[in-house]
Amino acid sequence: MIVDKLIDKIKEYDNPTVAGIDTSFDYLPEDMRAGVKDFKGAAEAILAFNKKIIDNICDIVPCVKVQIAYYEMYGIEGMRAFAETLRYASEKGMFVMTDAKRNDIGATAECYAKAYLGETQVGESSYTAFDSDFLTVNGYLGSDGIKPFLNWMDKRDKGIFVLVKTSNKSSGELQDLKLENGKTVYEYIGSLVEEWGKGSIGKYGYSAVGAVVGATHPAQAEILRREMPHTFFLIPGYGAQGGKADDLKVCFGKDGLGGIVNSSRGILCAYKQEKYAGMTFDAAARQACVDMKNDLNRAIKG
Repeated sequence: MIVDKLIDKIKEYDNPTVAGIDTSFDYLPEDMRAGVKDFKGAAEAILAFNKKIIDNICDIVPCVKVQIAYYEMYGIEGMRAFAETLRYASEKGMFVMTDAKRNDIGATAECYAKAYLGETQVGESSYTAFDSDFLTVNGYLGSDGIKPFLNWMDKRDKGIFVLVKTSNKSSGELQDLKLENGKTVYEYIGSLVEEWGKGSIGKYGYSAVGAVVGATHPAQAEILRREMPHTFFLIPGYGAQGGKADDLKVCFGKDGLGGIVNSSRGILCAYKQEKYAGMTFDAAARQACVDMKNDLNRAIKG
């Protein structure tokens, strides 16, 4: 099962980190941006940057998360870079998450599910447009928008991460509202995620239906960890968004498992930080991953 394979890799590398390959052209070193004047050039430079990052972290980081919005803004050329980044990371042995937060009514959700987790038939052959091990999805449309993803998960051993408590500051405007039963909206969506995942619990006790739970809201994360014992967490918000390792220990179980922590700008733009001064962007990215690993393990296992 895919969640077991991911946890196996986390244990092998002793590293609960997912590197966010959310690459803006502006993040690139000046020499890689020089002379670029169009989407095609920007996309080619971004892809070259991504490949160097992946080459330098693939032996210590188990997984990448590629945020599709950073590629959509460069048009068709950007989407080619997106697809190639997914493929390249997978070939390097890394698990691949697409962060696209997809969902819609059932028929449209089926199309999204085919694009990232399943297959689309053309004539007598079937193809996957953007093959991913995991996909982030929006569960706030209810179960009919989730079922297509669950179906393809079962068929092709894939996983999803459902938005439950997001890391952005204004998430509480909706997610923290109290329902008539006294539970918050985020707790209720969490209970649905636990239910959706009942059929895909692996050997470690976690389901392939995971939850997005932000590192910037530790009090809420602690509640969710208690109420969602079988749900694996994708934890954004560490580093540049303000989340600290000590805050997110509550996301993990007593076994030290149960989640994977994302950092994007803290890795991609590490070479701009004073502590990594003088290092190439890819060397700085690797060192930032090592530092993050040590920081997380200190907090989680301490």
